[in-house]
Amino acid sequence: MSTLAESRSKLVIVGIGDDGLAGMTESARRIVAEAEVILGAPAMLVLLDGLSGRKEALEPDMPAALRQVREALASQRAVLVSGGDPLFYGVARYLCDRLGKDQFEVIPHVSSMQLAFARVKESWEDAYLTSLAGRPLEAIVDRIRTAEKVGLFSSDEHPPNRLARALLDRGIDYFRAYVCENLGSPDERVTQAELSDLASMDFDPLNVLILIRKPNRPDQANRAGRHRLFGNADDVFAQTLPKRGLITQSEVRSIALAQLDIRPTSVVWDIGAGSGSVAIEAAQLAYQGMVYAVEPEPADVALIEANAESFGVPNVRPVQGRAPEVLASLPDPDAIFVGGTGRQVVLVLRSAYARLCPGGRMAVNVVTIDGLATALETLKQLTPEVQVWNISIARGIEQMDRVRFEAINPTFLLAVTKTHDGSD
Repeated sequence: MSTLAESRSKLVIVGIGDDGLAGMTESARRIVAEAEVILGAPAMLVLLDGLSGRKEALEPDMPAALRQVREALASQRAVLVSGGDPLFYGVARYLCDRLGKDQFEVIPHVSSMQLAFARVKESWEDAYLTSLAGRPLEAIVDRIRTAEKVGLFSSDEHPPNRLARALLDRGIDYFRAYVCENLGSPDERVTQAELSDLASMDFDPLNVLILIRKPNRPDQANRAGRHRLFGNADDVFAQTLPKRGLITQSEVRSIALAQLDIRPTSVVWDIGAGSGSVAIEAAQLAYQGMVYAVEPEPADVALIEANAESFGVPNVRPVQGRAPEVLASLPDPDAIFVGGTGRQVVLVLRSAYARLCPGGRMAVNVVTIDGLATALETLKQLTPEVQVWNISIARGIEQMDRVRFEAINPTFLLAVTKTHDGSD
């Protein structure tokens, strides 16, 4: 168990409610009161008026905020305040993943999600819980479709009325809704409404939306589920002629996606995306995340958009341009697939690896011996452990009453894990 003295040798992330210092435990209140530097969102810092520590508003851009936190780690008694439980859709997980858990101490407050369920007197251990901020709405709606209970942190882009309209547009009308605003503050309010009424109502930005399924109401099936999660046949993807056949084959695609270890909330890059087959299947795995499909050819960018629409994956974002130049504008990825590098293979692989999050995976697909040699040498300079596969597959084809095997073009796959933050 960490002591108070041990906490002060680290950057302490302290959860705080809308009632400010008054709602904190004595030990948490003492740490914040004695801090020399207090980082946090402006709305949180306002609640700490009267403290002597220097207050610094945390940048909304996460890479910029990360730099602020790095600087604060060098300070004595630095504190970062975060609303509710910092590890529940808060900033703590992001910082621990990128800078290391041993750099921080986390002191949680009661989450506003927990307060919201308490206000409507519903248990939340079996609820689908998520945040609408930075996540594709379509994927969230599909999860809501079959849920019994739902708890959602709203966002500026997706307030309760917009979500209600999205649900009703898809025939999902079988939930009772509660909007819990400004929880823990003097102007707290809980509104119960039908989705049809909610669609025309406005609320304070600080709200939690709870949906409770009405009794004996079946869900409406998702009509878009005609594709596999991954490993779809090559010919279900629109491709440009005469380049048809240059798509990453379904078997290679399946192996690569398995090696990338994609999670529901992952940020994924597909460099040299072509028609977008890898990006689209990655997006189905990272249904709460985002996939950036980098492709220089305008015709192929149009194919990515068409294939994403066909598969119903709104979390694929085509990025027209050449790597590594366009990579600077993208958020740091948890997984990277490199299917095309042009003549800048060394620069592309180095640049991509530098941006990969610690613990992230990168897979590289090459089709020539020369390409394999260059990629292997480059990756070995970046990390000592490189996995390599020579993938040679023959597909069974029926002819009359016999089966023969037709070989597809052999290919090479390389994969690495990033084990440090790239700052050394």
